[in-house]
Amino acid sequence: MKTTRSSELFSRARRRLPGGVNSPARSWGSVGGEPLFFARGQGAHVWDADGNELIDYVCSWGPLILGHAHPAVVKAVTEAAGLGTSYGAPTEAEVQMAELVCSAMPSLEMVRFVNSGTEATMSALRLARAATGRHRIVKFEGAYHGHEDALLVKAGSGLATHGVPTSAGIHPGYAADTLVAPYNDLTAVEKLFRDNPKEIAAVIVEPIAGNMGVVLPVAGYLEGLRAVTRKHGALLIFDEVISGFRLGLGGAQAAYRVMPDITTLGKIIGGGLPVGAYGGSAEVMSRVAPLGPMYQAGTLSGNPLAMAAGLATLRELQKPGTYERLEAKGSRLETGLRKTLARRQVPATITRAGSLLTLFFNPGPVTGWDSASRSDTRAFSKLFHALARSGVYIPPSQYEAWFLSLAHSEADIDATIAAVDRALAA
Repeated sequence: MKTTRSSELFSRARRRLPGGVNSPARSWGSVGGEPLFFARGQGAHVWDADGNELIDYVCSWGPLILGHAHPAVVKAVTEAAGLGTSYGAPTEAEVQMAELVCSAMPSLEMVRFVNSGTEATMSALRLARAATGRHRIVKFEGAYHGHEDALLVKAGSGLATHGVPTSAGIHPGYAADTLVAPYNDLTAVEKLFRDNPKEIAAVIVEPIAGNMGVVLPVAGYLEGLRAVTRKHGALLIFDEVISGFRLGLGGAQAAYRVMPDITTLGKIIGGGLPVGAYGGSAEVMSRVAPLGPMYQAGTLSGNPLAMAAGLATLRELQKPGTYERLEAKGSRLETGLRKTLARRQVPATITRAGSLLTLFFNPGPVTGWDSASRSDTRAFSKLFHALARSGVYIPPSQYEAWFLSLAHSEADIDATIAAVDRALAA
């Protein structure tokens, strides 16, 4: 596999970009070696700077549920750009997008668009504190909700990949107001509420964890979080930046029939362009400026290009049979990988939710960060590099989700299963 051009670009990048990247998750820090630099994508495939073609299971870390360069998205963005890239003023596209998102997500009556998932979760916490008059937040081990100060405590995603339990530069007061419980442990959450009476503003949770790898909620867990927060006058925040529009138009909250007070969104709703959102009931959102005292603003919020890409993406997802097709693709990949692992007698576990999947080098079950962190990361690193050489690109971390798109064909999936089989055999 020729990587000369990628290596040259990485050498240049390290002189001007910290670590040679603009996000640590791209650095291949846990798998070793130098990252590939990509030049283009089409459908389920990407081509790097050296011309190597790979089947892509990163899909820009989730937004590209339609695949790369989908014609409807390209057309929408091109037309929007021809009219102007930004106005700093309201547009019809923002109204259409808000109506579409609120009609799809069952807990949303109003929504505010921002520029990233991090900005969405940061704003959601501020809103929860404004609504309750309290300061403490409950999060879960291994959960990553963006790089907001209060949430970089025992976080997942890139922090888990690089073995960093928190981040330098955070004021101690932020960490002091962040309480941490194991994912899927309702008893621990109940204890935190007992130990901190009338101090907890909100519990923030990924209803399906995606930043320690894919980890599913155990039966009754989400319902229990809903009950305990109501009992103690706290808000429940669902971080659906990953799960939103992945399992269905209504996200995980519709799939599990548990309604949060605040929902954060990102990724898919931007169709590959920078976007985020937070929303809830009209009562909760009435506290957001200019209606209320909780201030949050953004020069590029509701950017017309992002709105155009998001609208095009969501309209494609509304077409009949879309999620049935995604489920079939996910099932085909999972079934094939399970058979391969069994045949090769590899102690590994696969966790899947629709078009999200993680292969843990861990006999399982994986129910939270404690069990996920016992995975064999050296074995994963070997698999990652073997697959890359075979033309399959998976996330460069044991603790991330694989993302399927509507563009992945049966041939792509079967080729991936065969590549995994060859890697394990070697």
